[in-house]
Amino acid sequence: MSSVVVVDYGMGNIRSVAKALEHVGAREVVVSHDPERILSAEHVILPGVGALRACMSELHRLELNEVLLQCMQDRPFLGICLGMQVLLDAGEEGGRTPGLGLIRGEARHFAGRLNDAALKVPHMGWNRVRQAHPHPLWEGIPDESWFYFVHSYFVALDDPAVSVGETEYGLTFTSALAKGFIFAVQFHPEKSQQTGLVLLRNFLHWQGD
Repeated sequence: MSSVVVVDYGMGNIRSVAKALEHVGAREVVVSHDPERILSAEHVILPGVGALRACMSELHRLELNEVLLQCMQDRPFLGICLGMQVLLDAGEEGGRTPGLGLIRGEARHFAGRLNDAALKVPHMGWNRVRQAHPHPLWEGIPDESWFYFVHSYFVALDDPAVSVGETEYGLTFTSALAKGFIFAVQFHPEKSQQTGLVLLRNFLHWQGD
């Protein structure tokens, strides 16, 4: 299997992701924020938990913005949770926080948008993912499988064709997207038991679009 770099910018379940990758047989797993090491990887994963503004601040500080954009052009890239939201034009946090602008859309807060007042924010726990479009990373994963979520913001895309997974939580939101070499998920595969491990194994075998 491929070598993979898990990008460490100080936010997210970095070690949990790395251990899950080792468990599914990754040839080499490196946790790093070094641009040269990231650019030398065959596969790149950007995990994340927390706030978009803090995330973008750290990516700027570490001078990783252009590095990540370059990686997404020519090798398989997986964004997890906040690592999915940073791909967008912007997020609502703090008024408006610009993202990397690679995927047209924005991250919106659940507050005031849920059709069930009993639902809590953040959305935390197990939920189903409907596979909106086929993709190699869904191989061996039944439609409507359960994955683990922890988030207060959801992805709203300008182009529905980019969405490959959808989830219901007081509204329907994109929980997985794909474009070229990019696959990104709102849920946490490293916390999603066997189903999540299958997705990570598929990612390591995937060579991109």
